[in-house]
Amino acid sequence: MQIDILKPIVEAVPLFRDIKDKEKFLIVVSALKLRLVSLARASEIMHMTKTGFLELLELLDIDYSYLSENDIEKEKTWPQ
Repeated sequence: MQIDILKPIVEAVPLFRDIKDKEKFLIVVSALKLRLVSLARASEIMHMTKTGFLELLELLDIDYSYLSENDIEKEKTWPQ
């Protein structure tokens, strides 16, 4: 896979000046969404508090939930 093809995507990340920080952020968010890392570990890698990292995800309209897909489905059918 050619990495150069991804350069415009990385450069389009609306935060972080350094390209390495932008790349790190994209990798960390991907790992978080795939549940390869916890929120605590993701925020630690980015040198942010958990609250700050969650706020950043929210500002970028990146959905993240502590709940698993199964938990979300159970919650939807939970009696009122």
